[in-house]
Amino acid sequence: MVRLSFRRIAALLLALCVPALASGADPATEPAVTPAAVATIVARLPHATNAFTEGLLIDRGKLYESTGYERQSFITRYDLKTGKEERRVQLAPDVFGEGIVVWRDEILNVIWHGGRGQRRSLRDFKLTGSFRYDGEGWAMTQDGHNIILSDGTPVLRFLDPKTMKVVRRLPVTLRGQPVQRINELEYVNGSILANIWLTPVAVRIDPKTGVVTQLIDLSQLVADAYPRDADSVPNGIAYDAEHDRLYMTGKNWPWLYEVKLEPASATAP
Repeated sequence: MVRLSFRRIAALLLALCVPALASGADPATEPAVTPAAVATIVARLPHATNAFTEGLLIDRGKLYESTGYERQSFITRYDLKTGKEERRVQLAPDVFGEGIVVWRDEILNVIWHGGRGQRRSLRDFKLTGSFRYDGEGWAMTQDGHNIILSDGTPVLRFLDPKTMKVVRRLPVTLRGQPVQRINELEYVNGSILANIWLTPVAVRIDPKTGVVTQLIDLSQLVADAYPRDADSVPNGIAYDAEHDRLYMTGKNWPWLYEVKLEPASATAP
């Protein structure tokens, strides 16, 4: 099994960071050492190899997934225990679907381009409304108060769930450097977990400061999934709060993995 060294993980992420001088970020204000963890496999559940995963979440025992590509964008609900598909809705043929979030009795989804999102009934996925936002839509999660939106930039937006207006912006930094390509999000026990697009790395983000507090090596999952092409990258994090279980997958991967985050033998220098 091949795993990245944590020097390599840090180098990958720092290579995606925009220059600190452009943002005013100060590396001296952050720790010089970032703790690291390895995502190890606890169990495997089947995952559709034609699901180009963009959003993933668990709510009340149900697994929700959204997929991308025009004419291939779906939102699907599965029973987490049985894996049985319960409901699916296909998005319009010209839409490239992105992230989803559950808020009370609604499921919201964003679209890659066009600055538009949709509100749907959680029960039957029927369209109930829409909303607008600036820039691209990549992923969403929620912290019980606000919806959190990623758009591929180093800045997360916290949105009012009723109006979808921005109430706060959170720059995300690793050792003072703004982190690019923040993709799929999941709020887990007071932290934001995020995939970093095109890397076998996830990060844990402090939602108050935006500081990356942990690097997560996903290379064990990548090796096991054996992605079939360069686009089949890790993407998709879902937390089952009821049973304290964490799940991860990737685009077109054959497995949804239940994982455990094990402390690395060494931290990233």
